[in-house]
This record gives sequence, structure tokens and C-alpha cells, in this order.
Amino acid sequence: MTVSIEKNGAVWTIVHDRPQARNAMDPASADAIFDAFNEFDRDDTASVAVLWGKGGAFCAGWDLKYGASLVGKDPLAALEFPASNAAPVPRGPMGPTRMELSKPVIAAIEGPAVAGGMEIALWCDVRVMAESAFMGVYCRRWGVPLIDGGTVRLPRLIGESRAMEIILTGRKVPAEECLAIGLAARLAPHGKAREVAEAMAHEIARFPQACVRSDRASVYKSHGKHIRDGLRTEWEISKDIVVKEGIAGAARFSSGKGRHGKFDDIG
Repeated sequence: MTVSIEKNGAVWTIVHDRPQARNAMDPASADAIFDAFNEFDRDDTASVAVLWGKGGAFCAGWDLKYGASLVGKDPLAALEFPASNAAPVPRGPMGPTRMELSKPVIAAIEGPAVAGGMEIALWCDVRVMAESAFMGVYCRRWGVPLIDGGTVRLPRLIGESRAMEIILTGRKVPAEECLAIGLAARLAPHGKAREVAEAMAHEIARFPQACVRSDRASVYKSHGKHIRDGLRTEWEISKDIVVKEGIAGAARFSSGKGRHGKFDDIG
């Protein structure tokens, strides 16, 4: 198996293991990662996922050796968007990139997250990068377009001007630059991206989860809306959570928990 799930309480780490190909994505791996995230999202015991590539590479993109075998074929026919919005959307060419999960996912990036691998990283909610890691639209060299959300998500994360330069040049974007422009949320020492990402995941997993998920959903669903429409969206998503979790949380604070901004005693 090229994909496995390692569970530690409410945190699941989804491991892509094709080190001989620098974790480049072939159809079997794309299917397996898609299935793993479906399992994660459906499981009530799971709260946060970490996506990690074994062997020192997050993902080197679409498997070009596999791609070379497709001359004269139409490999994307099965992945077309359905005509109706009500119909199920097939997986993305790189696997999970069209999924709309209800729970957070953290990318733990060592080495390259390039081309389609960068697009998978952009799909994740948060990116933790080793100091030696890097991104880049390396597929620019071969005429392979961004087809897994890169042109949609990158401008939203870092702004259109910066995104356009990175997309058009295809250049290497080192981890320190990714952090400076908001593409990465946190840097980790070389070889420690998974450890740092999992620590963050456990921190998130210990909070009241309905609130975590409603705030996450509001960020995505409010994006691009007029301020009033965004405020309405936030209200509709979050108002029931105040009753479901917020009042109980207020009672815990009133009893003495979590005073002075402390996060270590909130249960």
C-alpha cells in the first residue's frame, strides 16, 4: 500500500509512501488518499488530520512517468465535473483536491511540494514546512497546467500579484519565503515537519470541535462575499454553536478554568 493511516487519538496522520518517486501521484495513490480522507471525515472519533509524505518529500507532483504512458489517450475523462451541481464530484487528478471536508487538515511538508504537490498543500487548511522544504509550479516546464485548484487557491492565500509571478515563472519558493508571504503558517527544523504538525493538530483537537468546525466553515463560505453577506453567513453557521458549546464554555470559565488567557486548563 502506498497510503496508510496512523491514528493517535483524535489526530490521524495520512502517510503517502512512494519514496522511489518522491511521492509523485499516480492513480492508485490518488484513489487511496481520497478514500483515506473520506474515512477521516466520516469518523466521529477523528478531529484533525495531518498529511505527510514519507521519505523526505511531500509530493513531487503528478507522476510524469505515468503521464508519458498516456500519449494518445484521454486520462481525464473520468474526472470531469458533473453537469449538475447535485451530482457527486469525482476526485481531483491529484486525489483530495476537490474534497470539501468538515474538519481541519494540516500539511506537514518536507522537501518538495511542487506542481500538483503544491496544489495538494494549498488544499490543506494549514501548512507546516521544514526549513529545507520548498514549493513551486515546476510543471511550468512541461506544459502541464495547474488543474487541482492552484490557480484558485494560491491568489486567495497570498494575493493575485504574488501568485501570478509564482505561477508564471514556475520558480522555486523556499520555505522562508513561503512563511513571509503567508503561504506557510509555521516553519520546523529539517526532518521535524510531521512532529510540529502533529503537535499543532493535537492542540486543535482538544478544543470544543463544533466551534472549531463552524469557524473553519465560515472562513471558507464567507470568502469573497460583500461584508454584510459574509456577516450573515458567519451568523447562520455559528449561532447554534453558542448554545451547543459556548454557554458550557462560559460556565467553565466562570468556575475558574482558563483564566488570564491560559490554554492548558480548559476542560
